[in-house]
Amino acid sequence: MTSIIRKKRVEAVDRSVVSPHASCAKPVKGFLAVALLPLALTGCEAPLDLQGVDKELEKSVRRTDQFQAVAANDSTVLTVGSDGIVLTSPRNNISWTRQLIESQPSLVDVESCPDQSFAALGMDGQVWFSDAKGENWTPSPIGTQENVLSLACGPDNSIWVTASFSTIINSKDKGASWSEITLEEDSQLTDVKFIDENTLVIAGEFGLVVKSTDGGDTWSAPEYMPNDFYPQGIHFASANEGWAAGLSGQILHTTDGGLSWQQQTTPTESPLYSFHALGERLFVMGDHGNVLELNGQGWKRIDAPKIPVYLRDAEALSDKQLLVAGGWGSLFTVDVQ
Repeated sequence: MTSIIRKKRVEAVDRSVVSPHASCAKPVKGFLAVALLPLALTGCEAPLDLQGVDKELEKSVRRTDQFQAVAANDSTVLTVGSDGIVLTSPRNNISWTRQLIESQPSLVDVESCPDQSFAALGMDGQVWFSDAKGENWTPSPIGTQENVLSLACGPDNSIWVTASFSTIINSKDKGASWSEITLEEDSQLTDVKFIDENTLVIAGEFGLVVKSTDGGDTWSAPEYMPNDFYPQGIHFASANEGWAAGLSGQILHTTDGGLSWQQQTTPTESPLYSFHALGERLFVMGDHGNVLELNGQGWKRIDAPKIPVYLRDAEALSDKQLLVAGGWGSLFTVDVQ
């Protein structure tokens, strides 16, 4: 089929070509037609205008940015995403500065530690550490063969990473060395959270939930959420009460530390990804621009930009304002009066 199309195109040129002169639509007949063809094609080509591209590249936040996580310390807020993107801003006056880690790792999680430093998890199997301003990023290779998925920073500045095949990895010396264990379950561990100084909860594929009450030295036998629930994010307000967000707009709630779970109503069937607490209020971010707030035993949409993109994470800028980050350059504040 391709050769036939090319042949027809040549025959058409033999009969009539586009003039390189006054009108690009005026046919020219005669034996000079083929000779003039290169000039004709050159003369009709519109000039390449790159001003729009240049303007986009000058922006600190671009339409192609895919943000995955947000974190903040006392003075700095930052967001990370694909291609090694790191955006930083003073927390009390949002004005973004764009950085790009040279090796361009896909950064999928970031946390602020108690010592004010930041740690970001890369799909390249490294944890990237920075100072309190979110600058001077240095990598620490984890050395695992598993796919890394989430990260947490403990009250003692220890770093915890979850991965495939129910793998739990931690460093107590800011990445100088790493320890790795597996729960011997064929489950991707999708989120890890500290409840208090000694208590961690990890959730993963097939509804798996494990807990440690001694700072991660030992772990409980796995419990399971109902119906092979696939949690994308978890949040625990105490050792007993917690929530898990997942696909199809589902949120599960427990009041007994994960021994049993009940489904709560939500106004969406889109995936929900991560929670953020603001005082006693609890919010969850999701696909199709969903920002929901807990309302009794159910969830309601709050007034946020209606954009058809995923929203992955949020951070409190004040007790009345959230910074929300997600796909396709989505980085905006939401007033939650």
